[in-house]
Parts: sequence; structure tokens; C-alpha cells
Amino acid sequence: MRAAFDAEFALDHPYLDTPSTGIPPAHVADAVAGAVEHWRRGDGAALDLDALVDSTRADFGRLVGIPADRVAVGATVAQLVAPVAAGLPDGASVLTARGEFTSVVFPFAAQGDRGVTVREVPVTELPGAVAGHDLVAVSVVQSADGAVLDLDALREAATAAGVPVLLDTTQAAGWLPLELEWADWVVGDSFKWLLGPRGAAWLGVHPRVRDRTLPVAANWYAGADRWGGTIYGLPLDLAADARRFDTAPALLPFVGAAHALAYVAGLDAEKVRRHCVGLADGLRSELGMPPGGSAIVALDVERAADRIAGAGITASVRGGRARVGFHLYNTPEDVLRVVDAFR
Repeated sequence: MRAAFDAEFALDHPYLDTPSTGIPPAHVADAVAGAVEHWRRGDGAALDLDALVDSTRADFGRLVGIPADRVAVGATVAQLVAPVAAGLPDGASVLTARGEFTSVVFPFAAQGDRGVTVREVPVTELPGAVAGHDLVAVSVVQSADGAVLDLDALREAATAAGVPVLLDTTQAAGWLPLELEWADWVVGDSFKWLLGPRGAAWLGVHPRVRDRTLPVAANWYAGADRWGGTIYGLPLDLAADARRFDTAPALLPFVGAAHALAYVAGLDAEKVRRHCVGLADGLRSELGMPPGGSAIVALDVERAADRIAGAGITASVRGGRARVGFHLYNTPEDVLRVVDAFR
């Protein structure tokens, strides 16, 4: 068991795979286990959990800097990006980063039969390539190597060119302080740096692009009166705010997400950033690499998977490189274990 940031984590080895799956604080896992027991005994109803679902809208908004009434709930990033892709006009041009995570770009590429095209450029060149496109869709932090997008440069370029922006915060929210009120769409998942279960995700929709977002999965939970007048029959009557893009939540994941996001959103965001980036840049320094300013480090070494396994480290291999990520529960001792494995 490890104690960090006023929480306990059931870890007894160097766990550096948060970019794949975060480890929940003990109280988050306990909340999910308790909800399973309520389910087992038939105690409570789905309606009772609506307050938890709605609390995640507010806490996701706190973490990325947008109001709660702009936030829709869903299960995955790709599912929530789909309404944005479906709302593009025929022949639209989308700009993204080369090697972007496919849940961000596949929903747009799947619109190819309508003439929608997706152009890839290196993430460092993306702000300079905005003009002439109909949308920018990109992660704030790249999954493969932890590269951090120049948000200020992108905002300036997109504003000057009048091009809307979709940002994926999945590899950023939870360790990187964010203020994204300016972005048109902001999407993120629960189960990495936000320390919740898989199956909970959010989409922030700015009012100026609400009518450009197509509710392709319109359902009862997105109705104006989800437990009353819009639960049966026609006419179509969706919520007036971003809730119109909701999909019915998987309630057990949202129980965990509600507790996890409340915990993470209550932390000192700058203190968290310094901890995570400090460990990551400490590793880079030990291995003769320049600072990266990211909680994620990609190591281009031979036999990466074998070295990870041999050192008793839980991490990932992406694109032939070892990928390690440092979060709340990581320590300088974890850095030394990686150094021993990869030096």
C-alpha cells in the first residue's frame, strides 16, 4: 500500500502505466464495491445515482475550465467525438497531429464517404497549419510520447483563422492544469489520469457550436425530461444544453468516476503537476535526455518489453518504445528502478 496526496493506493511495485490505466485511490475502489453490493441486494435505483452522474459534469468542468452545463456524459472518447464528426459539412477538412490516438481521428476518417478529409502534421507544426481547415482535432498531450501541445499558439492561430477546435484531455487532465473555456469541444476519459473506472467519459460543448454537433445517439437520457415526458414516444425533445448529447451512463463506472473526479479536482493542480513532471524530468535527466515538461516519457531502447518485465516494472510499449508515466502514487524510487532497467 502506498500513501500519497491524502489517499491510499494498493500498490507494492513500480507502477508506471497510468497512460494506459490509472490506479484508483482505495476510497474510490471501495465506493464501486459498495455500489456492487447495493446492486446485488436490489437496494436503490438508477434514479438515485443521477446526482453522482451530474456531479461528474461539474468536476470534469473544474478540471478543464468549463461550466458544468456544457458537459455531456458518455462511455468513451470516440463515442463522444462521433457527434462532432457527424456534424461536419460534406467535404470538410480536419487537421490533426501525426500519430494522434485513433479514438480522436477515426470518427472523422469514418466520414470519408462524405468527402471529409483528415490531414496529419507533426504536433509541433500544428498551430502553424490551422488556416484553410474546417476543424482542428488533437490531444492536449500525445499518448505515444507525452508531447505537450502548445495550447496558447493553437488558440491564437485558431482564433485568427476562425477554425473551431476539439481537444482531447485524456492524457492531460489529472496532472496538467487546464483552462480550456476557449475551445469548442473538450473531451476526456476517466480511467487514466483521473483514476476512475473505464466506461465514463465527458464531452464539453461550447454554446457557439451546439447546433454544429449532431446527436447521432439521441436517447431517453438526453431527453428534456429524462425520467418523465421524454422517456416514451415522440416527438423528439432533447435537453436544451449539452445534456442533449448524453448517452445513458454505465452507472457502476460513474459511481467510481464521481468519487475519483471529486478527489482529483480537489487537489492543488500545480502541486500535482510539479510532482508528476518532476519525476518524469528527473528520469530524463538521469538518462541524458532534455526536460520534456510532461508526465509521460518515451524511451527508445532495445528489448524494451523484456527490460520492463525483468525489472518488475508495470509500463507499456508503444511504437517500439517503452512508455512510462508518473502520477500521484509514484516516487523517486520508481525513477531509480527505471534508470537501472534502461541505462
